[in-house]
Amino acid sequence: MNIIIITGGSKGIGKALAKKYASENYAVYSLARTSSLLENIQNISIDLSNISETENIFTSLLKKIINQKISSITLVNNAGRLGEISNLENLKANDISKSIQLNTTTPLILSSLFIKNTKKLACKKQIINISSGAAKSAYQGWSVYCTSKAAIDMMTKAIAVEQSEVKNEVKCVSIYPGVVDTNMQIQIRATNESNFKNLQRFKDLKTNNELYTSDFVANSIYKIDINNQLNNGDIIDIRDF
Repeated sequence: MNIIIITGGSKGIGKALAKKYASENYAVYSLARTSSLLENIQNISIDLSNISETENIFTSLLKKIINQKISSITLVNNAGRLGEISNLENLKANDISKSIQLNTTTPLILSSLFIKNTKKLACKKQIINISSGAAKSAYQGWSVYCTSKAAIDMMTKAIAVEQSEVKNEVKCVSIYPGVVDTNMQIQIRATNESNFKNLQRFKDLKTNNELYTSDFVANSIYKIDINNQLNNGDIIDIRDF
């Protein structure tokens, strides 16, 4: 059995990944507050911003899963938020904390639990982090988002170093999906230009039909995955494949 666990699997890229992997006969688990409303998806209702709830529910799920005969198991850290778009000094403390919690702290916790609870499995094990070009390119108004994604990339590298020294290692990679037509893009285009100087560029991408669809991103990630084009610690952009 091939298993994939996707955070934020009810919307956007997460939902498209859930649909794609389910169509390839994977056992798919979506961890989100809402249901994906897709067939053959096991929806786990969870508030990923709640640390204790996340730890308890995810640990219980893993303990149930690992008793099965598994050929591969994958965790996709996909859930995230852009947060309020504005210069750092204009952001509320709660908004900053919420973004770092969901974008960075939760993936660290889930990855820790995943590695710990799958330690005895000798099958293919991997963590795929959905990162962003914002991890390496600074944008005015996105200080928290850029910081959180840069942290995800460093988490990827650090996990890869740690896992290279253990038996039955977990492979960890980061993937930049490009600019994708999701709710996050709607939020960006609704921003006041005084808070985001790159606004016109993102409006033009939509107008010129240059945004990737979530399905295209999901299909690209699936192909890269099953063709074993991912090495431990890789940080890749799907536009390079």
